Amino acid sequence: MNRQVLVSLFSGNAVSGVLVATPGTFLVLKACEVFDEGASAPSPADGEIIVDTINVDYVQVVAR
Repeated sequence: MNRQVLVSLFSGNAVSGVLVATPGTFLVLKACEVFDEGASAPSPADGEIIVDTINVDYVQVVAR
């Protein structure tokens, strides 16, 4: 836990943040940026983002 990750979604979007918990089939991320397909830059996200793993294509651990 508490690793910087990039979560790529089947929708083509992605979320970068610190993985803080994995309750059940969910990933809980803090300090996130959202990469929307086609956007020129990521958007910062307030609070936590909770992603259901059924929507996840892959998770990449980002080197520190």
